[in-house]
Amino acid sequence: MATIASEPATIASEPLSHDPSHARSPRKKWTTERIVFTTLNTTFLVLLAALMIYPLLNTLAISFNNGQDAIRGGIGIWPRVFSLQNYGVVFHMSTLYQAFFMSVLKTVVVVATNLFFTSMLAYALSRNEFIFRRSITLIFVATMYFDAGLIPNYLLIKDLGMLNSFQAYWVPTIISAFNLILLRTYMKSIPEEVIESARLDGAGEFRTWWQIIMPLCKPTLAVIGLFVAVGSWNSWLDTLLYNSNEQWLSTLQYELQKLLSSSMASGMNGAGQAGGAAAAAAGGQVTSPIALRSAITMVAAVPILFVYPFLQKHFVSGLMIGSVKG
Repeated sequence: MATIASEPATIASEPLSHDPSHARSPRKKWTTERIVFTTLNTTFLVLLAALMIYPLLNTLAISFNNGQDAIRGGIGIWPRVFSLQNYGVVFHMSTLYQAFFMSVLKTVVVVATNLFFTSMLAYALSRNEFIFRRSITLIFVATMYFDAGLIPNYLLIKDLGMLNSFQAYWVPTIISAFNLILLRTYMKSIPEEVIESARLDGAGEFRTWWQIIMPLCKPTLAVIGLFVAVGSWNSWLDTLLYNSNEQWLSTLQYELQKLLSSSMASGMNGAGQAGGAAAAAAGGQVTSPIALRSAITMVAAVPILFVYPFLQKHFVSGLMIGSVKG
């Protein structure tokens, strides 16, 4: 009897110990079509990545190359005559660090105010109970196709008393029509049950927007924030038009643009009269406009390259999954 009773237990345990293949997923067979597609796809992506990376590596190589030697051309992804004189001219500018601080402050304020007010307006325009949503949306869309021009914008800033002031940087950029359309479209895709649940819990419109809608819009806000930050960081025309008379309001891009302009105007002196002291402090070496332009490009691009990895994790969708309970 003992032998008969033990047999079922032995038989029942055999599939678990001798047939582990049921837990494995079947492997895909490498057919001829799949091999050809994978090879061509990989080759295309590698070539595309090389085309995207090469200009950056070439600019970096020229920036570290001797200025006089860079005039000959033919520099690939590695400096032919290594030199730090180009960066010496740039970093010996007396106004560089103040301008860098102002650029950072300007970018942070512009991004914060643009996301705050644009998302608030987008939430209002996404609500079906707002009867003027289509009319207001049409007005903002019209601004994307019709612009008053440079002179009327300058006169408007002047009449508002914002010349030579920090307000000229962030007040005109509070609302972005394109970003408004993106956020409004994303908010309209949020299930109505989410907002209704918040209202049943006693949340008002502002609290619903701030605590419910804004967290769900993180992917879109991250993308828009990066676009706004890059645009604000690279902008120098607003400084030239509105704040060129106040040195403490000068931005990094504007100072680098002045350095490059004086370099190209003076020929081979790297920084011209504006940067003569910097060139002397860098060892009295002479650089060239093409090498100096590459160094300026790298100095201006590095901060954005450091910011992007922190925002990349938000460039995904799917935060809506699980937001509404079944």
